[in-house]
Amino acid sequence: MPRTRQRPLTGSVSDGTEDSDSSAEREQTNSSESDGNMPKRQRLTRASTRLSQSSQDTPDLKRPADHDESPPLTPTGNAPSSESELDISSPNASHDESQSKDQANRDSDKDLSHRPKRRRCHETYNFNMKCPTPGCNSLGHLTGKHERHFAISGCPLYHNLSADECKVKAVSREKQEEEMKTPDDGNSRHATRHQTPTPKQSRYKEQVAEMRKRRNSGLQKEQKEKHMEHRQTYGNTREPLLENITSDYDLELFRKAQARASEDLEKLRIQGQITEGSNMIKTIVFGRYELDTWYHSPYPEEYARLGRLYVCEFCLKYMKSQTILRRHMAKCVWKHPPGDEVYRKGSISVFEVDGKKNKIYCQNLCLLAKLFLDHKTLYYDVEPFLFYVMTEADNTGCHLVGYFSKEKNSFLNYNVSCILTMPQYMRQGFGKMLIDFSYLLSKVEEKVGSPERPLSDLGLISYRSYWKEVLLRYMHDFQGKEISIKEISQETAVNPVDIVSTLQSLQMLKYWKGKHLVLKRQDLIDEWKAKEVKRGNSNKTIDPSSLKWTPPKGT
Repeated sequence: MPRTRQRPLTGSVSDGTEDSDSSAEREQTNSSESDGNMPKRQRLTRASTRLSQSSQDTPDLKRPADHDESPPLTPTGNAPSSESELDISSPNASHDESQSKDQANRDSDKDLSHRPKRRRCHETYNFNMKCPTPGCNSLGHLTGKHERHFAISGCPLYHNLSADECKVKAVSREKQEEEMKTPDDGNSRHATRHQTPTPKQSRYKEQVAEMRKRRNSGLQKEQKEKHMEHRQTYGNTREPLLENITSDYDLELFRKAQARASEDLEKLRIQGQITEGSNMIKTIVFGRYELDTWYHSPYPEEYARLGRLYVCEFCLKYMKSQTILRRHMAKCVWKHPPGDEVYRKGSISVFEVDGKKNKIYCQNLCLLAKLFLDHKTLYYDVEPFLFYVMTEADNTGCHLVGYFSKEKNSFLNYNVSCILTMPQYMRQGFGKMLIDFSYLLSKVEEKVGSPERPLSDLGLISYRSYWKEVLLRYMHDFQGKEISIKEISQETAVNPVDIVSTLQSLQMLKYWKGKHLVLKRQDLIDEWKAKEVKRGNSNKTIDPSSLKWTPPKGT
């Protein structure tokens, strides 16, 4: 039996059977040729012959007007790859015919066995994409682990490096990480026994201090000219030159953080969780600020694909253009968040907004927060939460500074579910004010609180700084001989787990003779006190006497 023809990836049916009309015509063509070419020309199997005969005997079977017509499409939009998808069986087809079809399919599959399989699109890079950096050929990656890149975050040229330099740096980073690894004492009964740094860690700490002492006090004239020339030549298309502006150790730390962030983005891009393209809001116009976004937020597609969003800073409605925003602001009557004002001191106010009563406002607030929070997952189911919105007032209204959300009935006594300080108010003390306010509410409720995990990177830094400040203040004011973590927790409303982790990070908790001892490190307390004196009477503190709030009853 002659071998069947190899079927193409797309096109006509090629499993050993053909259309009845085209089969008959090919039989006539084959009969007119010489006998020597007959074995090569003949491509009909017994199944296709019987189907041809049955189709001639059945007058109701629809025949194509032109035998060159393309085959019917399957639901996936491709040409069918087997006769079963065409559904051209006749009433006279027997069991022998089905066996012949199966044999023909197996024969055709054998002929295709030597061909490489197609890779799915989502498993490969889209090579039609190109890095947006001018002059970049998309080769190399900042991490040194990939051959290509398609985003600025992984572009070596944007970071003033070459692909080979990135590979060399990746190898050196791996070596350093291996050297810094220490054997894990998993058999230790108490995690606080081995708090003393090892000799290797002590030597490394001394080396770091020595490298930071050699830090340049400022750029020289030639270096400044080089930096200015680089900025004038490339503008925002390249990263500014970073050499000589800090110590080599700190610069290397920054490079490591860049590479790690680029690697995380690459993993998310391969998994399809983020996409580089126009379907992401790049900037928002919020009041008198234009803010660059950090993460993707699930705004409706018609708004997300614009790239720039216009948001009313009072009611948080989002719009498509500056004209629409201007018309809205002329009619918007809101000058502060909805809900009850529970705190006011000076120009700072805090409003309690119920997610059930003001659902649209809280949903818009969550969508806005997702632009700047990585772990934010709550967008629309806002009814079980209370939102405490902090504002700063002037003659135009109460401007949004930040907020935190809190479950109305938390089983684990979380006093914060999500917390955010707007980017234009960061590094000004408002984050600690929000955290302090959340613990003030816990004190009024006579509960011990803790933030819901996982915390964002900036949130974790803020909380660790706050816990450190609370403990050092408590140590400074403490006059007794024996200290209890339980008493600290009851007085500060901080969870004992958070207190223990902070004491460990400050190396103030030791294990000695079967007991845990809290050490009063006077050097840390004096350092904190000096910062407090230098800070002076700042208005970035929460005054408990200005709180006008009673705990809400269960809903």
